Amino acid sequence: MDDPVPTIVVVGSGGAGLAAALAAAEAAHANAVVCRIALIEKAPPGAHGGNTRWSPSYMRMAAPDRVEAGFVDDLDAISGGRMDRTYVHRLAAEAPATIAWLAAHGIAFDRPVYYLSAGPPRIQPVGGGATVLRELGRAAASAGVDIRYECTANRLLLDRDGATQAVELRTADGRRETIAADAVVLASGGFAGNSEMLARHLGPGAESLRPIAPGTSFNTGEGIAMALAAGACAGGDWAGMHAEPVDPRSTASAPVVLVYPYGILIDRTGRRFFDEGAGLVHETWERLARTIHFAAPGRIVYAILDARLYDIAGYQRAIRSEVAPFQAGSVAELAALIDVPPAALQATVARYNASATGDAARFDATRADGLAAAADLSPSKSNWARPLDRPPYLAYPLIGAIAYTFGGVATDAHAQVLGKSGQPIPGLYAAGEMTGHLFGTAPNAVAMLRALVFGRIAGTRAVTYCLARRSRGY
Repeated sequence: MDDPVPTIVVVGSGGAGLAAALAAAEAAHANAVVCRIALIEKAPPGAHGGNTRWSPSYMRMAAPDRVEAGFVDDLDAISGGRMDRTYVHRLAAEAPATIAWLAAHGIAFDRPVYYLSAGPPRIQPVGGGATVLRELGRAAASAGVDIRYECTANRLLLDRDGATQAVELRTADGRRETIAADAVVLASGGFAGNSEMLARHLGPGAESLRPIAPGTSFNTGEGIAMALAAGACAGGDWAGMHAEPVDPRSTASAPVVLVYPYGILIDRTGRRFFDEGAGLVHETWERLARTIHFAAPGRIVYAILDARLYDIAGYQRAIRSEVAPFQAGSVAELAALIDVPPAALQATVARYNASATGDAARFDATRADGLAAAADLSPSKSNWARPLDRPPYLAYPLIGAIAYTFGGVATDAHAQVLGKSGQPIPGLYAAGEMTGHLFGTAPNAVAMLRALVFGRIAGTRAVTYCLARRSRGY
C-alpha cells in the first residue's frame, strides 16, 4: 500500500466541523494510530466559522447533564411529525456527553437570560459561538489537525466501490487541488448565502433575504451540492428556513427586535397584518420574518409601541439593534417619521385601543398571559393586548433576515450520509446545518447542539471506518 496513514478530510470549520476534526484526532490517539486530518475552510482566518462565530449558541438542555424530559416529543411535534425520531433520540442521548466534552476543553456554560418570554430550558457557552470556535480550534490545532483556510471544496471523488476516495478543492489563488481522503466529513453549512439556491427552493424574492450575520454569507451550499452529485439522498424541508425580524438600520450581527408582541405590527399602509400575540416570541418570529419578506409591501414593517415598553423589566434584552427607535409625541407625528399615512395609522391604533379592553394588570411579558383583544379585532391579538395611549410613541422598522436553511443531505443517527438506496455512502459523513432534518419551523435552541453532537459523532465514526477499511487491506 502506497500510504499506510489514513486521511480524513473535514469540510467547514464551524461548530460541527471543528467538533468532527477534534473528535477524529482524539479517536486516533485513543486507538494509538497515526491519522492525517485536514480541515478545509473557505473563509480567511478571523472570518471563518460560518454562523457559529456569531451565534449566541443557546442549547436546549435542562442542565449541562440532561435534556428536558419531553425533548424528543417536542421536536417531533414542532416538525409536524416529520423528524427522524431515531436521529432525535441520538441527539438527546449524546448531548450530555458532548457538553461534558466541551467543558473538558475549557468551555464553561451558564443559564442565559433569554430575551423576555419563557420557553424551553437552555444553557449557553459563556461567550457564545465565538468561544466554541476559539477553544475547539485551539484544541484541534494542538492535536495536529491541519487547518487550511481560503480553500473551497467543490467535488467528491468515489472509488469503484462507491466509497470516498478524494476531495477536489479550489485554493485562494484559483488553483485546483485534489486531496486523497479515506473518509470525509461535510460540515459546511446550508445555502443561506447562495442567492440562486434560495430563489429556486424558497421562491422568487428569497434571493434578496438579508443574511442575519456576516458568517451566513459563506454558507453557499457547496457541501450539499458535492454530496448530492456523489449520489447522496436529499433530506429536510427544502422550502424551509430559520429567519428572524431585524432592524434594517443596524450594522450589527443579528440585530433582532423582539418586543413586537407588546405592541402592534403595521405595514407601510398603516394597517395591522399579524397576530402579534399568537405565541411566545420564539414561536412567532420565524413566521413573522417570512411574512415580512414575502408578503409585506416593500418587505418592511414597523413595530409600534408606546412608553409602556419602558415599564417591562429588562426590555432591553429583547432589542439587539444599537439604533434607537423612531419616537414622537403623537401617533400622527410618528407616522410622518416612518413615512406611513398618518390617518391610516391613527385609525389602526384607535381601532386596536378600542379592542384592548382586558384588565391591563394581567399583563405579563414573560409568558402567554391570555390578555387578548376583543374578538372583533382583525387580525386578532391573542396575548399582551393593552392600549397604546402613553406617549412617547415608538416605532422600530423590521425586515426578515435569514439565519439558515432546512434542506440538505439525509444522514442517519451515526452521521453517515445516506445514498439514494437508503444505505450509507461508505466513508461519507455530515453534520450541522447542511444535514436535512428540519421541517416547518426551527426548534428553538437546537441548531448548535445538533451541530456539535453529530460533528463529534462524525469525527469518531470516520476514524473507526478508516481503521476497519485499512484492516481489510484497502
